[in-house]
Amino acid sequence: MPSSPPLRIGYVPEHFSTPIHFASTHFSLSCTLIPFPSGTGHMITSLQSNEIDIGIGLTEGWVAGLGKAEAESKSAGYRMVGTYVETPLCWAISTGANREDVTGVERLKGAKMGVSRIGSGSYVMGFVLADTHDWLSPASTSSSSASAPFDIIPLQTFAKLRESVNDRTADFFMWEHFTSKRYYDNGEIKRIGEIYTPWPSWHIVARPGVIGDERMEEMLEKLNLGIKYFEDHREEAVQYISTELDYSAEDAREWLKTVKFAEDVRGVRGSVVQETARVLKKAGVLGQDVRVEGMVGIRRKE
Repeated sequence: MPSSPPLRIGYVPEHFSTPIHFASTHFSLSCTLIPFPSGTGHMITSLQSNEIDIGIGLTEGWVAGLGKAEAESKSAGYRMVGTYVETPLCWAISTGANREDVTGVERLKGAKMGVSRIGSGSYVMGFVLADTHDWLSPASTSSSSASAPFDIIPLQTFAKLRESVNDRTADFFMWEHFTSKRYYDNGEIKRIGEIYTPWPSWHIVARPGVIGDERMEEMLEKLNLGIKYFEDHREEAVQYISTELDYSAEDAREWLKTVKFAEDVRGVRGSVVQETARVLKKAGVLGQDVRVEGMVGIRRKE
């Protein structure tokens, strides 16, 4: 019989992908790696259209996508199977470098928020931000974004988001802190605040057809080896991040102080999904009747 084709893994080509690179270069991760610079929302559509088998992306994006599919009585095209990063993510809040009309987070209610895609992490965290400032109307906490606290502007890529706040297509956007920092340092954009995810920041999902597949189990083991290598070879990680990705060595070292990857990526804690869904329901991203029981394909012990 012919051998099965390699699994196709979608990932975001940022500093968090370094253990994936190490798994590939040092431990023969036999998968096709497909970069998604526009993030988790794009991976969801690619999973649904069978363009990738595995996605490594942001927790809130995965849970939001699963909840939306359930609310519409459709298949999301994936389930959560692994935990990648245990620590929260710091989302920086940015505007144009010379925007004197946007001076702080407290004035963002009703502003134009740039996002990569509807349902992406940059979209979801806008509602979490609004919830922390009590900007959500009763309508937006009962269903989805019908009464969104912002004017949502989908712009696909980080580069277009940066352009948008300078040409006033959008007033602000949210993106990971260290990915944004280079553009604060060079004066392209201005930082006006930050917000942390109230959950572990990165998870692994898979199409139902590959859950339990020997190829997926091998992939999870190779990721574990890549993470262990990352932990044991920090300077090699800094070298890779500062030469192959869009970061300085100084920023890479600072990031290393803030991040903790899972020691064993296999499985997802049900409590993490429950808490993420609870916050997303409160923020109006998910409806109150969304259930989380079917979101997890592989559970891990609490």
